[in-house]
Amino acid sequence: MSNSPRFAAEPPHHHGQPARTAVLLCNLGTPDAPTGSAVRRYLAEFLSDPRVVEIPRLLWLAILHGVILRTRPQKSALKYAAIWTDQGSPLKVWTEKQSALLQQSLLAADTAVVVRYAMRYGSPSIAEQLDDIKRQGATRVLILPAYPQFSGPTTASVFDAVYQWAARTRHIPELRFINHYHDHPGYIQALAARVKDHWQTHGKGHLVMSFHGVPERTLHLGDPYHCECHKTARLLTEHLELSKGAYSVTFQSRFGRAKWLEPYTEPTVRELARNGTERVDIICPGFTSDCLETLEEIALEVRDAFIEDGGKEFHYIPCLNDQPQWITALSQVAQQHMGGWPVGFVPPEQAQRTRQAALAMGATD
Repeated sequence: MSNSPRFAAEPPHHHGQPARTAVLLCNLGTPDAPTGSAVRRYLAEFLSDPRVVEIPRLLWLAILHGVILRTRPQKSALKYAAIWTDQGSPLKVWTEKQSALLQQSLLAADTAVVVRYAMRYGSPSIAEQLDDIKRQGATRVLILPAYPQFSGPTTASVFDAVYQWAARTRHIPELRFINHYHDHPGYIQALAARVKDHWQTHGKGHLVMSFHGVPERTLHLGDPYHCECHKTARLLTEHLELSKGAYSVTFQSRFGRAKWLEPYTEPTVRELARNGTERVDIICPGFTSDCLETLEEIALEVRDAFIEDGGKEFHYIPCLNDQPQWITALSQVAQQHMGGWPVGFVPPEQAQRTRQAALAMGATD
């Protein structure tokens, strides 16, 4: 057998060890701090991913390092600073909470598995978390992206990172990948509950469902993202019993000059305001954790655009975050995809630590 150095050193394998199962919840990522240098490191990793920017590699790297990484990090750092919390980046805070609450929910369902979270870009990385899971004896790992709708730049990129880790790993755990859950009843019900709760407290306006955008060419190349976003929107509006004129489906976060999926979010809300719509309520169904794109782009920038063009009342409806219905749905999705896998035994002291951590993050005992 070859002793090729491309394989990383691994913890010793104990023959006959009991099978253990793990779930790895993967989100996009975030800078370590709202500073120019931290954002530059993050953007360099994020925008270097060929899944994210699909133009000729050498041309793009010249633009990225020659222009974008010289000008964008400081501007983005100011935006991150506007939404940063005492606990850190909102996306990381919520993803960590979801991981702990998912562990608690699975334990309550007699599904004793190890749950960890990882970031596709930034820390903790997918590779280091898979290494840690493997050190704990996991022989089966379920990869659970935090993206309900499948897309190459998001879901497939997570899978790429797992494959890259596996390529340098000698004893690879059995792997399963969740492609999407855009139409899962629990996910749709959680979204509907989020909207209904907001309307019950704040009244009701025109509902805008804003999904993250991708270049339009990805649709023509076979990416299912556009269709899955519209199916999510259709199921949500059916659940809310909304007539066609009571809602809009849009796409946000356009980057560069290429044509992206339309209609764009900000021009849509401006048009609504100019046409006499006095109130809009915006939810971002494709984001399961609040982050820069929801808290700064939507709740601040798009709000200002709506008011500037004559709108009177703007409401941002938060992401699912740690909502109990969402954690239950996430647990259901995980359990469905672990069908037939052993769920093992978690020592009482570990279960107690997990329960305490989840309770500290808002779970109910």
